[in-house]
Amino acid sequence: MATSPSRTVCVMDASGHLGSALVHLLLQRGYSVHAALQHPASGEFQSIERQPSSSEKLRIFRADPFDYHSITNALRGCSGLFYCFEPPSDHSTYDEFMAEVEVRAAHNVLEACAQTDTIEKVVFTSSVTAVIWNEGRSTSSLDERNWSDINFCKKFKLWQALSKTLAEKSAWSLAMDRGINMVTINGGLLMTSDLTITNPYLKGAAEMYEDGVFVTVDLRFILDAHVCVFEDVSSYGRYLCFNHVINCSHDADKLAQMLLPSSDSSPPQSSEETRMYQQRISNKKLNNMMMELENDQLLTN
Repeated sequence: MATSPSRTVCVMDASGHLGSALVHLLLQRGYSVHAALQHPASGEFQSIERQPSSSEKLRIFRADPFDYHSITNALRGCSGLFYCFEPPSDHSTYDEFMAEVEVRAAHNVLEACAQTDTIEKVVFTSSVTAVIWNEGRSTSSLDERNWSDINFCKKFKLWQALSKTLAEKSAWSLAMDRGINMVTINGGLLMTSDLTITNPYLKGAAEMYEDGVFVTVDLRFILDAHVCVFEDVSSYGRYLCFNHVINCSHDADKLAQMLLPSSDSSPPQSSEETRMYQQRISNKKLNNMMMELENDQLLTN
């Protein structure tokens, strides 16, 4: 018996931390999932394939974001797409050329969605770094209405922020032009067990910290946010997604010890030395929607 398109979704790229975890959660929620991977041998994804329920509801596709036909093949029959960019294996680091790569991938994926009649909604994963970087960064409070300045990112070689900003802008331009129902999740620094100081999000970490915009997000929180904006018919636009702000010296020291566990860390500061910077970034839009959904579920139960 064919699965209803409304309960079939595609996750691309499903080989990374976020993508593979999304596949796992969506299967748990009863969706049939087309898992599109650039790197089929990913250890993250192999654990999902071993699940008992996977054989019935999971289909695996080899999808290259630079191969339009492989994208359309993975999208066929799906009502939604969760898109999370993963750098290609031959260009795995963020540099001045990555923006072109990520923009091209976003364009191909959104164009394929426009050509797929069954697609009703796209959840596009972007980053808080596409919001926070501009010349006046230390004087104003930020939310989803703000965008990082392209020239500022180039000037200070903030290549991850540049890539995320240009790719998201390209996606929005195409979505509006082609009438695609799209929402974006602009996530903070994803806290995973293998997080290291080399993560490209951390370029400019000291400035983010002092500006009160250094935010992180737990994997479960960002997963729930993705599902929430997909299932809520009233969701629209961009959503800043984080559940922790690093704006005091205690939290900064704690993160530093996590990123550099083998280094000689400075002794814990006393309470008199603890410094706190004012938080100047808001995720109120997402929190309100998730709270409403939670209240509706409580009333239903």
